[in-house]
Formats: sequence, C-alpha cells, structure tokens
Amino acid sequence: MSTIDSPTPKAFSYPQTTVERAKRSLICSPFNLGLFETMRSQSVSVNAIANETGIKHGYTKKSLSELACDDELGWLIQVGVLRREVDGQGITDSFRLTPLGHQLIEKYQGKNLPVPSWRDRLYDTVIRWFRLPF
Repeated sequence: MSTIDSPTPKAFSYPQTTVERAKRSLICSPFNLGLFETMRSQSVSVNAIANETGIKHGYTKKSLSELACDDELGWLIQVGVLRREVDGQGITDSFRLTPLGHQLIEKYQGKNLPVPSWRDRLYDTVIRWFRLPF
C-alpha cells in the first residue's frame, strides 16, 4: 500500500492502483481544479456546476448538461474522489471531496491539473465503460 504525502495528520493509506485510477479519472474529467478546491471547504451543488453556471464559476472546461454533469460526478464518486452530501432528509444534489480526494487536491494546490495523455484518456474510458476495478 502506498500513501500520498499530505500535511494532514490522519492520512489514509490507499493501494497504489486506487490512487492512480483516481488521479487519472480526476485529470480526465471535464472539471477545473477550482471546483475541487472549493469542495475542500464546502459542498457544491450540481446546479452550480452544470450549464453556463459552471463555466462562469470556473468549475468546468465546457458547458455540461445536468445529466452529463451528474454522470461525470458519479464516476468520480465510484473512483473514490467525491461523495454525495447528506443532510437530515437524505442525499442531496451536492458533492464533497473524500479523504482520497483531499489528498489528491493537496498535491495540486497552487498548480494546474496535468494535461492527460491520450493513453490516460483511453485507459480511463475503457475502465469507465466496463467499470473495471483497476
């Protein structure tokens, strides 16, 4: 198991394959680092990310419909970067970072996300399509 260097005193340890899959999915996503930096301190609703609002806030690289946005966020939940926010009445339409997400975003704080290679995009598409666990 490997860990990501983090100034957080209670860092979780994740298998290297989990970290690599999450990192690849993060950089291949249509979201900007600003969205994830906001999610470090507060939950963000899908309405603030979808359509032209997402571009206006600097959260997305291009306009995404609510359905496409929810699908992209759902994939980041499956790879362990995000979680849905829960309130007293159940699941909401807001999202937050998981501990793994926090560790990955800390690594890129003050920088831009790396540009994914064609290999990263292909690999992410294949594991996403087949929902493979690696």
